[in-house]
Order: sequence, then C-alpha cells, then structure tokens
Amino acid sequence: MTDNPAGLTVVGVGADGWSGLSGTATAALTAADVILGSDRQLALLPAEVPGERVAWPSPLLPALPGLLDTHRGRRIAVLASGDPMFHGIGATLLRLGERVRIIPHPSSVSLAAARLGWPLADVDVLSLVTARVEELHPLIHPGRRILVLSRDASTPAEIAKLLTIRGYGDSTLTVLSQLGGRDEASVHGLAATVDLTGVNPLNVVAVECGRGGARLPTTPGLPDDSYDSDGQLTKREVRAVTLALLGPQPGELLWDIGAGSGSIAIEWMRSHRACRALAVESSPERAARIEANAGALGVPKLKVVVGRAPGALAGLPAPDVVFIGGGVTRDGVVEAAWAALPEGGRLVANAVTLESEAVLAAWYAKLGGELTRVAVSRASPVGGFTGWRTMMPVTIWTVVKP
Repeated sequence: MTDNPAGLTVVGVGADGWSGLSGTATAALTAADVILGSDRQLALLPAEVPGERVAWPSPLLPALPGLLDTHRGRRIAVLASGDPMFHGIGATLLRLGERVRIIPHPSSVSLAAARLGWPLADVDVLSLVTARVEELHPLIHPGRRILVLSRDASTPAEIAKLLTIRGYGDSTLTVLSQLGGRDEASVHGLAATVDLTGVNPLNVVAVECGRGGARLPTTPGLPDDSYDSDGQLTKREVRAVTLALLGPQPGELLWDIGAGSGSIAIEWMRSHRACRALAVESSPERAARIEANAGALGVPKLKVVVGRAPGALAGLPAPDVVFIGGGVTRDGVVEAAWAALPEGGRLVANAVTLESEAVLAAWYAKLGGELTRVAVSRASPVGGFTGWRTMMPVTIWTVVKP
C-alpha cells in the first residue's frame, strides 16, 4: 500500500446529508485539510466545515492517482455515497494501494430493503451505474426479487423495457429515490405499464419478477434456440459436457477460439459474474452475432476478437483456460494456446471430423490428459412413429498444464 502518513478517510454520506452522519464521521470531516467528492456531495456539508473542497474531475479514475498525489501529506477526506465499500470509491482506493480508513453509512440497497421489508439475503443485487442493462438477464427468474442501483433517471425505464420484451411485463417495479433524504419518494407499478416520468436520478429499482416470461436455466446447456446461429453452434448436450470439463472458476479468463455463435464463452460467463471471456472468431458476421447473443443472454461484457488464430491470439491477455471449438487443424493454433496457458491452466478442444480427431489424438499422445467421445441421439418422427436421430459424435480432449 502507498504510504499516507497524514491519513486518508472515506466517509459514507446519505441523501440526508450532514444530519445523518455519526459523530465519528462528522469529526473526520471537520478535521480534514481537504475534502474530495462530487459537487452534490460537497454541497451537503455545512459552511463551518473548514477543509478545502475539491470536486471530482471527469473522468475520475484516470485522474484519481494524480489528484491524491497533489494533496499527499495533508489530511484527506473523501465523500462516498452510502457504503463506500459497496460499489463505491472506498474499494477503488484500496485497489490503488492506498491506506484507507472507512466510515460507512447505510447503503441505498440496505435502505431499499428496509423500506420494502425484503431480507437482503434473499435478494439479488446488481449495479448498473457503469454496466449495461442486459446484465439483468441472468437474474430474471419467476418470483425472484432484485435490487438494481441505477445510473441515472433513465435506468428504471430501461429495466421496465427489458423486462417487458423478455415477457416479464407482469413484474412489479418500485423505484425508490432520494432514500433517507427529505425528498424521498417512490413509484410503483407493473413493468409493462408503470409511469416513470420525472423519476429522480438518484434511485434504486426494486424488481419482483412476474411468472409469465421465458425461463432460462442457470446451469450450462441452454436450449439451442436461445442462440441466433448459422449452424456453427455447439449443441446443448455437448455444450453442457464441455462446460463441465472447462470447470469455470470465479475470476478466470477463458479464450474461446473459433467461437462460432459464442455459446461456450457466453455460458462460461453466465456461470459466475466474475468469469471473463474472449471470443476469437475469424468471420465478422459471426462476430457480430456473438455480440448480439451475449447481450441477449446477459453477458454484454464478453469481448469479441475478430481474427484468425493463431495470429489473432498475439497480444491478448493471458488466459486461465482455453477452449478450441474451431481451427484445431490449423497450424500453430494448439501450440499458441498451450504456450499462453500458465501452470495449472486448462485446455479443452472439441473435434467432429476425422482430421481434427487425428490432431487431438496426436496431442493426447504427446501431452496426455483425457479423451472423451460424446454421442447424442434425439428422438424425432419417422413416418407415423418415433425413432432416434444420432448427431455427429464429438471427441473432447482435456488437459491441464503441469
């Protein structure tokens, strides 16, 4: 951590301003030589607080280290909205290596749960302050409760629109604004019909999901028709087995090489919010389809790299896990993927042709691992009867880098 002998204190403040602060918080602000915060937050301080007031620049993050260095050696107080460690500036400062004292205030989510009588342990929480509204998709399930931190006054309408398009227009929305302040207010109604005109920008959206919309499982193996595809799609049963062998862990980065429709990378990211993925696809048309599928299935942060492996892999962030769904027969693809993996990194490759199977067999002989063949049959009409139609078998090679 960076040395800061004079001290850096982060004080959470609510919409009720100075009157809602504890004695510890007011004492820290009164003793500060300089107070950093947004214009709105600084305006909440009474005139008798003596410290120099400095408003955040825009954009904040690139300027933050230099701003702190400018005031290094002085007693610095930073104003945060609510709980500084809940999607707040406190966590950002700690990531920068600062020595920070945190004085929290109830978060807007805690206040919203209190107003609604919702036990927080049973509620999903999502911040859309910097994220896209599509990240709401994986949380939408019949009867589930969700609390969403809004970016601004437009966020509640975006949420209502997404729910309605998804078939959950019967969901109940409650928009709670200025929580804890004198101007606290709420708007209540169904997603399909609620009037959100004039909503205050400082708001939290509470969603109680209806029961009429499409139901997508949380486990790997989404229905094939969940994806827009030109046929380059790892089928549902094989996809579930492949994801199990990939073994997603929170925070890991996956390279999905030859991504096709993006199904492996998408379901990798759906397994946990912290899972990350890069989808490498040589076809610009398919790359655009991957981005559309990622948004529709709730992982808009999926990064799509348009290019042909192995050349397209150069300069990418190092992966924790690699999946090769296409291009395994191309010279240098497996070599580049293997070289990029760290010790303990995992590689999974699928093959459906004799040529690609031969490549996997050769690598299996060289590096070991496991070879698995998956054959799936689906029932379908045969005249007036029902018979089995067998899909092309898939050979899967799995190996861990020693």
